[in-house]
Amino acid sequence: MMSDQTLVAGILGLLEGLTEFIPVSSTGHVLLAGHFLGFNSAGNTFEVVIQLGAILAILGVYARKIIDTTVTLPSSAQSRHFAASVIIAFLPAAVIGVMAHGFIKNVLFESPRVIATALILGGIVLLFVDKLVKNPTHTDAERFPLPMALIIGFIQCLAMVPGVSRSGATIVGALALGADKRSAAEFSFFLSMPTMLGAFTYDLYKNREILDSAAMGDIAVGFAAAFVMALFVVKGLLGFVSRHGYALFGWWRIAVGLLVFWAL
Repeated sequence: MMSDQTLVAGILGLLEGLTEFIPVSSTGHVLLAGHFLGFNSAGNTFEVVIQLGAILAILGVYARKIIDTTVTLPSSAQSRHFAASVIIAFLPAAVIGVMAHGFIKNVLFESPRVIATALILGGIVLLFVDKLVKNPTHTDAERFPLPMALIIGFIQCLAMVPGVSRSGATIVGALALGADKRSAAEFSFFLSMPTMLGAFTYDLYKNREILDSAAMGDIAVGFAAAFVMALFVVKGLLGFVSRHGYALFGWWRIAVGLLVFWAL
């Protein structure tokens, strides 16, 4: 029979898959839901590791693009440029994430008020930037200039504060630098792959001694649930933001943040 803890793990996995690729902070939502549902995660590893389940959904949707880029790296300057832009954007998070890992997990992950504040402030920024960008100069995620990719990578590091949102930070950064809404989301998708794979690997390594079979079982359930839900979200998100922009997500962030403060 499924335990209450495992059932909650499945619910949190679905929530992760639903929110990973929209700019509302999946980690913030999962941490807050876990807080109010009484979910106990050893070393807060569950909340980090299940994100890879959502990221694997990208591999399914963009498998052909990833394979084509990999195969044509030796012969195509465009493929090399795209791969380089993703790697360059990933590096700041890789370095800063390792250096600040303890502070992020032991301090920032433990404060619902920090998360709620980040949700509200991020929502305000998202609403502002969504209205600000009118005449984009970059409409192809594969052709973002390398300096632009590096700046997006540094902006992504803001998402180490739960509630900021990794996708939100990278999308807002790309929009502010002249990308259109669709290409901003696409670049965020591709950048999520090395970023979350790195976080997954490093977090499992750091917490390998405190993860027992029960914790790994919860992770497996959350991982699978996140993957299934994310498949549906990824397929519909690009079309939605192309037509409607990001204002809905900005208002959602503000509403959730205010609700959390009221609940606390």
